Amino acid sequence: MSEMPLFERLEEREPDDGERVFRVSEINRAVRLTLEDSWPSVLIEGELSDVRRAKGHVYFTLNDEEEPAQLRGVMFQSDVRRTKTPLEDGARVRFRGKLSLYLARGQFQLIARSAKPAGEGDLAAQFRRLRDKLEAEGLLDPARKRSLPQLPRVVGVVTSRTGAALRDIIRVAGERCPVRLVVADCRVQGDDAPRTIISALELVQRVEELDVVIVSRGGGSAEDLWAFNDEGVARAIADCRVPVVSGVGHEVDITIADLVADVRAATPSNAAEIVVPERGALVRDLRSLERRLSQALDNLVGGLRLRLERLLRPLYDARRAVSPIRTRLLALQEQLGSAERANIRRRQDDLAELRLRLGRHDPRSTLRQDRHALGAVAARLRDAGRLPIQRRREHLVALTVALKGRGRPLVREARASHAEARARLDALSPLRVLERGYAIALHEKTGRAIRSADEVKPGDRVQVRVSDGEFGAEVKGKT
Repeated sequence: MSEMPLFERLEEREPDDGERVFRVSEINRAVRLTLEDSWPSVLIEGELSDVRRAKGHVYFTLNDEEEPAQLRGVMFQSDVRRTKTPLEDGARVRFRGKLSLYLARGQFQLIARSAKPAGEGDLAAQFRRLRDKLEAEGLLDPARKRSLPQLPRVVGVVTSRTGAALRDIIRVAGERCPVRLVVADCRVQGDDAPRTIISALELVQRVEELDVVIVSRGGGSAEDLWAFNDEGVARAIADCRVPVVSGVGHEVDITIADLVADVRAATPSNAAEIVVPERGALVRDLRSLERRLSQALDNLVGGLRLRLERLLRPLYDARRAVSPIRTRLLALQEQLGSAERANIRRRQDDLAELRLRLGRHDPRSTLRQDRHALGAVAARLRDAGRLPIQRRREHLVALTVALKGRGRPLVREARASHAEARARLDALSPLRVLERGYAIALHEKTGRAIRSADEVKPGDRVQVRVSDGEFGAEVKGKT
């Protein structure tokens, strides 16, 4: 690297009135050229602070984490649009750029062209450690991978409901074959993403008709996809009760979820293509199976027909031998039928004669005659019984009249006697005595009538009864 005259040790030269005097801009420009020529591409890592944005550009300070040192930096708008790494205070970032000098302020700075999270090497090591651990447990063994159902009816989709991955899956599934998609929403990026992915996997398995599950998200950086390298997510996929297809990122992106899943898809769209069969292919397969089934059925029927003909051939020969016997048998059957019919006619004639003879001695005729005689006797009995009853009824009426004539004087006498006794009783009643101004004193404790002053003492309570009621009183003294 050649040195510019600007960096010569001017203090060793003798003062000269004709020596050149530099402007500040010339010095700054010379330093910038030297820096940019000497450091055209540098990889530098540090912690961001003082991050601010203006007109699409990002200005920041890069801090050394071990020693007190800072470097100002800028990433211009065109480079900011290309990077996917979040540039914010406190982030550890690895920049690729060149060293330069801001002429207006004479400020040493970094012009960043690209950025990556500073922990990428650590992430790769974490990925390898987790992969080796799960492989040792057998979770990556191809023997445990389950085959996908050929005709799934219900497909679970674990992804963000606002992401492009879900739209791609819905579009591809709709184009291929009608299936029921059950979406379990989750976050697919960030610190909280693994927990929501595990919860979504548990939730979608509650659907009883579930046949297969797609776990997916769109492309992104390694940090964006890191949620699918979580151990808990990997074990949740391995424990899923139905086969799982992982469609995370692009084809070049490989996550732990891809390795643990039963099938890995290159993209979310490819996952839908793998899970959902193509309608035309199903129709073609069905028609092919129909043709094969029809051909197999024809072959089976043809073979059975030939076998039946071979089995019936001895029967045909036996039929010719049996024909004379059958003719003789038919003749015998005809003779037997004629004899049976003649026998039946004779028995019918005998039965008619017996019925005629039986009719002459039919007990029903005798019963009808006896019934008429019984009716005549009953009529005579009714006529004979009516006269005594009439006579008894007339005698009863006469007795009733006589009883009424004799009973009325007796009733009047009884009533008069009752009135006289009632008057005497009323005269002797104590109530009549009370009506004349007398009173009865009853002891309150015993309830008995007081007949003598000796039966009470001062302070006793008595109940006094008069003709129209009662009242209480207290004994004050005796005289």
